Amino acid sequence: MKRLLVTQGLLVDTEWTRHADILIEDGIIVRIAPKIEVGEIDGPVEIVRADGLAILPGIIDAHTHYHLVSRNTVTADSFAEGSRAAAYGGVTTVVDFADDDKKRSLLVNAKERIAAMGKEMAIDFSLHQGIYSYRPSLKEELLELKEAGVKVIKLFTTYKNVGYMIEKEEELKKIFAICKELDLLVTIHAEDDEVIQRAEKAYKGDYAPASHPILRPSEAEAVGIRTMGKIALEAGIPIYIVHLSSKAGLEAVRDLRRQGLRVIVETTPHYLFLTGEKLAGADGALWVMTPPLRDEEDRLALQEALLNGEIQVVATDHCAFTKEQKLSSKDSRTILPGIPGSEELLSLVYNFAAKSGRIGLQQVVNLLSTAPAKAFGLYPRKGALRIGSDADFVLFDPDHQWKIGDASIHSASGYSAYAGMTVVGKALMTYLGGRLIMGDGVYLGLAGGGEFIPQHSVGRGKTVMH
Repeated sequence: MKRLLVTQGLLVDTEWTRHADILIEDGIIVRIAPKIEVGEIDGPVEIVRADGLAILPGIIDAHTHYHLVSRNTVTADSFAEGSRAAAYGGVTTVVDFADDDKKRSLLVNAKERIAAMGKEMAIDFSLHQGIYSYRPSLKEELLELKEAGVKVIKLFTTYKNVGYMIEKEEELKKIFAICKELDLLVTIHAEDDEVIQRAEKAYKGDYAPASHPILRPSEAEAVGIRTMGKIALEAGIPIYIVHLSSKAGLEAVRDLRRQGLRVIVETTPHYLFLTGEKLAGADGALWVMTPPLRDEEDRLALQEALLNGEIQVVATDHCAFTKEQKLSSKDSRTILPGIPGSEELLSLVYNFAAKSGRIGLQQVVNLLSTAPAKAFGLYPRKGALRIGSDADFVLFDPDHQWKIGDASIHSASGYSAYAGMTVVGKALMTYLGGRLIMGDGVYLGLAGGGEFIPQHSVGRGKTVMH
């Protein structure tokens, strides 16, 4: 039996903060007490001293695309590279994405993705499963998927041109009804395709990166949210909105909540801390993602909503391409969309919390660990420092000031979208199941060391209503 004793740190859970020691046996937290003496422990034990550091539950990046095959290429961060970048940022679990190729059952698609990730991931992972069409066999497919531990699906209101979008409202209603019956969580990429098509037809300028927010306006997000929210209200189920990017989208969420719909909202650091000004430079293509970066008004509205408790989860939508891949096109319609972000997540959100003075480290833990664990059915195995939870934790220095740069991050993309930003707060050591996978700048992750985490009751995290 392997034992680990972590002493003299400040434990920070969503529900409490206290100075205490943690005893770990075979990757599970078995005891938490103000002081645990080595003499009390039966057998050999490794001791980790956390003087002056906060001990956080492992961060959960609830929205990643590692090894995404897209537009005849593949992302720079495959499962091994994604795991490395994540570990450097204190991320111990990700919720990645499985495609629906429509030719095989959802279970086959999910199992193929799980098997591929299991060979290379050095951190734990779970899935949300895309659905791109309604078919008579869908209920049976979803039941099989649920029994395999995937209880979250993803729907798109855009990308009709590549076959991701289910157009017919009656088919969407059938899918929502099935998800209610089977207790599945519906996540939504909300950008209305018709609004985007109208914007493209009306546009007369060039297609440089700065055109991207014009071609995919915030109105599209708001309409997509309202459309899917209406169906969810009729079905009587909650929805989870991924990567909320705009003030207009936020207002649509508020309207639905006033009507009684439970909406779990996720946003990302790039919408919180960057604007469309990044798209105007010579390397503007590096900041192209979907939905696009918005205006300062949108950024400030999302920040305020985060501080107000209207946003439940901050994830990254990590989808990393190299500079060469990103700059291979100058047309915003064909630039490979996506940026890296798993590594910077914790530091960026903590830095914002520390500087705003309106939320503390407990709320940061909730946004980045507990709330996503609850939403995706991983809690309390993940997202908590409690007896019986997996010993996934981060030794975090809240006073460590550092400058984000292309050379200081570990994504295979070779760049950070946040380069030049000085932040306070850094993960110094990351443990997965009681095993050190990153410490003092050294990566110790093992390919295949991560495992698939089945989802149980999904969508249970508390939503603050305004």
